[in-house]
Amino acid sequence: MTPPETIGSTLGAVAVALAGAGVDDARRRARRLVAAALDVSAAEVFAERDRAISQGHAERVTELLRRMLAHEPLSRILGVREFWGLEFELSADTLDPRPETETIVEAINVRLPNRSASHRFLDLGTGSGCLLLALLSEFPAATGLGVDRVFGAAAVARRNADRLGLAARARFAVGDWAEALIGHFDAVVANPPYIASADIAGLPREVRDFDPRMALDGGADGLNAYRRVSVDLTRLLKPSGLFACEIGQGQDSEVAALIAAHGLVIEEIVPDLAGILRCVVGRRPS
Repeated sequence: MTPPETIGSTLGAVAVALAGAGVDDARRRARRLVAAALDVSAAEVFAERDRAISQGHAERVTELLRRMLAHEPLSRILGVREFWGLEFELSADTLDPRPETETIVEAINVRLPNRSASHRFLDLGTGSGCLLLALLSEFPAATGLGVDRVFGAAAVARRNADRLGLAARARFAVGDWAEALIGHFDAVVANPPYIASADIAGLPREVRDFDPRMALDGGADGLNAYRRVSVDLTRLLKPSGLFACEIGQGQDSEVAALIAAHGLVIEEIVPDLAGILRCVVGRRPS
């Protein structure tokens, strides 16, 4: 009789399959996959390596592995992604948040040291709501508005606010960037589409095939969204208000010039943890 599969043997087989398919960091990804399939924590995968798994769980592992080998991100398979220590629901209408986007949250945090202030935040192109809700989690007296062109994305962001207990301080609207918005904000944040249209075909399949094209395509030179947003910044920001946006690699000087041309002073271009210039920070003069 064939002995039953254990968590440890399953983990090893999944890691080998992922590594054979050229998946980076195969062991870590295998651990996440097995934990998700068994509905346990990654720590339990290690602690209970000798535990036998059921046929149903084995089939679940096989199905998740099939989808990962087809380059579907595990976050898409599970429908959730961790960002800033919070768990966010995803959908086909939302970008899958990446760790480098946390650079925006950190840039605002270090420049607004009073955590108890009743700041007002605006998140343009909110998607899952991750930027706005991460900021609200750091500033318990703050309120904010997230705007997205896609109704489905705004609906996901609203559900995330509910799940995280932040719905009372967050509003979401469907709109075309900052058009029709009024009121002054202490900080405006954005992670706009910044991939040049011609470059999208060359993106990794995990991005190209599963992130919404609208959240990726920045037009012929990747800068269309920055042109749209920059013209409204002085109208939207309070005096001394902050703007922080994510940029693609090599776009720092062009995006900074667009923002400065519309009245903001560039404070810093912040690198992400990989050392890539990732976030342009501007301030409206006081």
